[in-house]
Amino acid sequence: MLVIGIAGGSGSGKTTLVNSILERVPYDQISLLSQDSYYKDSSHLPMEQRRALNFDHPDSIEWDLMLNHVMQLKNGNAIETPTYSYLSCTRQPETIHVEPKQILLIEGILILTHLPLCKEMDMRLYLEVDADHRLSRIIERDMESRGRTAQDVIARYYKTVRPMHEEFIRPSRERADMLVMGGGLNVNAADFISSAILGKLEK
Repeated sequence: MLVIGIAGGSGSGKTTLVNSILERVPYDQISLLSQDSYYKDSSHLPMEQRRALNFDHPDSIEWDLMLNHVMQLKNGNAIETPTYSYLSCTRQPETIHVEPKQILLIEGILILTHLPLCKEMDMRLYLEVDADHRLSRIIERDMESRGRTAQDVIARYYKTVRPMHEEFIRPSRERADMLVMGGGLNVNAADFISSAILGKLEK
């Protein structure tokens, strides 16, 4: 199994790059894990506290479960990944069935901050996008899919997103094998990664 990690700051286009790869490579040969599925459950907290959670700190992720799932897939076992709702800020009862395939894509802002997970990756990518572009994408995304106002998004950005990016996420780029300039819109990067995947499949 070829394991590829795709990291980068919030709003850098990780999902866009993953979708570009899936358009170029046989979908039935790829498994996908998203770091967002592994946010710790906070259903025991009042809603006001949930909405104030810091989703950009490494401690927000249940790393042991995520790493266990990666190992299960590498050992040829299917898994049930958790699902997480940004609207309620809780883990959902539904799970997603994931079968082991020849290729495993792992994406998330914090995945390169966790060394044990990094060690399971054969290729580590970091999407490099300037802060202004990321912020505009974050505002658009969070208003559309996470039920937040522009004011809420901007306040959260300066309180947690930007500080955590500088403290944890940006330094994790040192563990990347490749920096993808321009993020998920970099067509050449999508072509390069897809070619590497197709070469693996042909072997």
